[in-house]
Amino acid sequence: MVPASAAVSHQSSLQVALRRLSAIKLDIGRSPSSSLALSTKAGTMSTSSKNPQRAPWRDILDSQLKQTAAYDFTVATVGYDAQQRPVPRLRTCGCRGFFPELELNPKGQEAMDQQVEGGGNPPVFESDMLSFTTDPRMEKLSQLESSGHAVEAVFWLKDLMTQWRIKGTAYVIGDPSGEDSQIEKSSRTEISKALRVKGGADSDVAKWTWQNAVTKYFANHSPVARGFFRNPPPGQPKSSTTSQSDLKLGQKVLDLYDPVARANFRVVVIRPEQVECLDLTDQENAKRWNWTLVDGDDGSQWDEIELWP
Repeated sequence: MVPASAAVSHQSSLQVALRRLSAIKLDIGRSPSSSLALSTKAGTMSTSSKNPQRAPWRDILDSQLKQTAAYDFTVATVGYDAQQRPVPRLRTCGCRGFFPELELNPKGQEAMDQQVEGGGNPPVFESDMLSFTTDPRMEKLSQLESSGHAVEAVFWLKDLMTQWRIKGTAYVIGDPSGEDSQIEKSSRTEISKALRVKGGADSDVAKWTWQNAVTKYFANHSPVARGFFRNPPPGQPKSSTTSQSDLKLGQKVLDLYDPVARANFRVVVIRPEQVECLDLTDQENAKRWNWTLVDGDDGSQWDEIELWP
């Protein structure tokens, strides 16, 4: 059995972090919890029953990401060539941390305070799901749809000599039509199953909305980066023309509810089902672990196993 830790120094090996997880597990086991059911009319969350348990690998990965200045990851989907043969498709994406716990930059928080009532959602939820943002006009979303939303993401944290592989299912939110979109409605439902209410935050659950959650991710982009979502369709030949005169390069977007930019903005949430960690801190004695999410009569739980590296 592999223990885990929420705190590990830059020089410490992953093994030390893992040995400390047992204490963290005891604390988590004593904390109050409840699982989530979607309120489709109001777009808010309500609680019932039990929470999913905190993944044993989450605090290790979280700690290591916080030690890394920029933690982009490689995201793989399945595409199809001209002969309809499945082919892997890879791209580098900026990881936005665990949904919906994005830590806003100061300018982003300033924009939220000025434009969103209450400055955004109260911090009531946490999860083991990783997130990134994208433009729905790009190919990755259609590839997810055609493959049953299968996805794999890989971190190589060079300074820590550690690789993480996360396999799971990707869900997409941010459609301006809200739950009038079946994809949006289904994604919210699936994501809600893996959210946990933080201890003592139950009274604030009704104040949380999906729109504010997505707006926070949009606010975390700079005005220039928000302008990317008002660009002409990505990947199309420059010789082609667009019927929308407001699509052009180099725009700055200050309005967090800009209708054109928000129509082209989505948040992708990855619900992990299998996680592997390869620790090369000591290359003469490399370590590798696998965690697999298994459904049982009393809910899902993570099976841990140490592998040959």
